[in-house]
Parts: sequence; C-alpha cells; structure tokens
Amino acid sequence: MANSSSTGFGLKPIKKVGQNYDAGGLGEYPVAAAATTHNLGSLNGVFYTDATTSKPTFQNYLQGSNTATDIVAFITDDPNQIYEVRSNNAGASAQTDVGNTAEISYSAGASPNYVSRTTLDDSTLATATQQLKIVGVSRDPDNSDLTSANVVWRVVINEHFFGATTGV
Repeated sequence: MANSSSTGFGLKPIKKVGQNYDAGGLGEYPVAAAATTHNLGSLNGVFYTDATTSKPTFQNYLQGSNTATDIVAFITDDPNQIYEVRSNNAGASAQTDVGNTAEISYSAGASPNYVSRTTLDDSTLATATQQLKIVGVSRDPDNSDLTSANVVWRVVINEHFFGATTGV
C-alpha cells in the first residue's frame, strides 16, 4: 500500500525517548536571541505585538517580513523529543536506514495556515553526524510502507542545541 502523501509536514512531536511522559511542553525563546548553528526543536507558534495595529498577536508561523521587536517563539525544545517527518525519497526506503542520520530539506509552508513542508532529505542518508537521526518508521499504517515513496520516519534531532555537541 502506498504512503498517503508526498507533502511534507515538518517535524511533528509524537513522544519522548524512553518511558517518560511527553507533556507537550514548549520553551519560550526571543527570536532575536535564537540564532544557533544547531537545531533547537520544532516551532509551534509565535507571539508578538503587531507593529501596525499594536495588538498582541499569536500565529502558528512567523512571516519573514515581520518587523516586530518582541517576537517570542514557542518550541518543543526537549533533546529527547521524538518527531515524525516525511522522507522526500521518490523510491523505496529500507529498514536498514534506521540508525542513519540525514539533513532536513526546508520548504516554505503553504497558505492559508503555513504548515511546514519540511521533509527528511533522503539523499543525505549517512552514518556521519547530521541534523536528524532515524530511530524507526511511523506506526501509522497509511505512512509506513517502506516499499513505497515518501515513508514517514521517527527521528530525533541529532545536532540539538541542548545535546552533547560542540561549537554552538
């Protein structure tokens, strides 16, 4: 059975490593101070004062043209968070891909809700240190067919800001 779609949906938090509870907690980070070479997590929305209307505003995305100076991002920032992400592989994947790492393929979200179109870049699969580490295949029967294109993987952020990395 083919996987249900080829459209990316970003990094969707699903559970945590181990048996601890996934409380769905979000860290708050000022956007101006969030520059890093490592990933922090998955954006779940932003809060800011609209520069035109002076009204407090919450959105599930951040427009690049936003000029507010008080933007706060809400991020699933736990380094033990497991996410699901769609592969951009146009062909079959393999169970042996589990344990490999890969880069993220970034794509802008689509109107009207700007849901991320980010996918796992299957062309970068390797054992070297990269952004994501594959820990398994989705348990969703509509998206877990390894013999079909665009399988959904379970991943952790391998190059995490709070992880055991250097040079942040």
